Amino acid sequence: MTDTDHQTTGRDDRRRGWVQARIDEAARRSPARLALGVFAAVIAVFVALLSLPAATTSGQRAPFVDALFTGVSAVCVTGLTTVDTATYWSGFGQAVILAGIKVGGLGILTIASLLGLAVSRRLGLAQRLVAQSEIKASRLSEVGSLLRIVVVTSTSIEVAVAAVLFPRFLTLPDGDSEGVLEALWHSVFYAVSAFNNAGFVVHEGGLTHWVGDPWLTLPIAAAVFAGSLGFPVVLVLVRAWRRPATWPVHTKLTLTTTTLLLVVSILLIGAFEWTNPHTLGALDPGTRVLAAVFEGAMPRSGGFATVDVSQMNETTWLVQDVLMFIGGGSASTAGGIKVGTLAVLTLAAVAEARGDRDIEAFGRRIPSASVRLAVTVLLAGLTIVLVATLALLAITGQSLDRVLFEVISAFATCGLSTGLTSDPNLEDEAKYLLAALMYVGRTGTVTLAAALALRERGRAFRLPEERPIVG
Repeated sequence: MTDTDHQTTGRDDRRRGWVQARIDEAARRSPARLALGVFAAVIAVFVALLSLPAATTSGQRAPFVDALFTGVSAVCVTGLTTVDTATYWSGFGQAVILAGIKVGGLGILTIASLLGLAVSRRLGLAQRLVAQSEIKASRLSEVGSLLRIVVVTSTSIEVAVAAVLFPRFLTLPDGDSEGVLEALWHSVFYAVSAFNNAGFVVHEGGLTHWVGDPWLTLPIAAAVFAGSLGFPVVLVLVRAWRRPATWPVHTKLTLTTTTLLLVVSILLIGAFEWTNPHTLGALDPGTRVLAAVFEGAMPRSGGFATVDVSQMNETTWLVQDVLMFIGGGSASTAGGIKVGTLAVLTLAAVAEARGDRDIEAFGRRIPSASVRLAVTVLLAGLTIVLVATLALLAITGQSLDRVLFEVISAFATCGLSTGLTSDPNLEDEAKYLLAALMYVGRTGTVTLAAALALRERGRAFRLPEERPIVG
């Protein structure tokens, strides 16, 4: 190596060291702010790519509001769209959307950690602290390997789902079978979109053509369910699926609550829509059951639909509102306030009703700090939804049920829609508001929880206790 090469290498090392120092400083001062900044920068990249003429089938630049909305929806793994993904975006545009879904699905704080890893080829202490809050590593030294496991595990699941979907796309009935390359592309797209709970579709009309096809709908529903569990749970299941007794409380709570919510969702949606001639009522009994199972899995943040959501009953919309607001597991590709939040609040309510001093689950005591954090996340989510609903009502003049559904779907990064978002007459102000809501919904509760957890402080004394009247 020449002296010039040594000088160039030295400058590169100093440059990486300077960038690493800036990232470490930002992570120490505010990990949440660092994550928000990185996530916003990632969104900006995909919005710029979708703004290229090559991204549309017409060869014309997409309006900025539609490129922004689609970019935010993809990176925030939501699935709401202002234009039809199948017909408006070109193959390049759809590939950009797919890449946005994959990157966004890795998680906000994980992206921040991977940025530090790419710059320095190692994870510093500050980056490990940031990543630890996202993937719940038990020791800081495990985070670097866990990040790799997260990427490998998620990709492996997506590949497995694509492998199941691929032969079905090759052999679709009624003359709809596809060629090898087209079937491969659609298999990969739906596998990534499903596991990351994105809900994007690249067929005109979505999945309604295959409402009675279990070979397509069930693998997609299973991928949505797996993605909604969260990486901490998935990693535990991968490592110790034969030893449930060793699973941490978080895994047990997430699996139990998620399963209960899934069963309730299937039963309620099936019951409310069973005789609706515009949805399940138009299908034969076997297909109704299959569609009810599929639709029951989607409000967890999946966003796919095999029936027309805009034609569902208002009671079904209300059920979906609640389920979307709850969302999926912590550190998952799903949105919402998370099932862990619901589980902790429910356990606290049960303990208070029984007069128990401690909140307990699966032989463990839940600390009061977790309850306070759960209450904070719940109130923050309710406040965001309330303010956004009021604003969207004022902008659009639409009915409360449709506006509330759309707001919760955006906040919970679900992607189900009553048709309001895709209405060509929807005001640009409403599109910007929903885009901001998707960003806040995807980043807000996670970063709020991380920021509050890092703000815990000790005090040398405690004030006298006095209970206010509640209820």
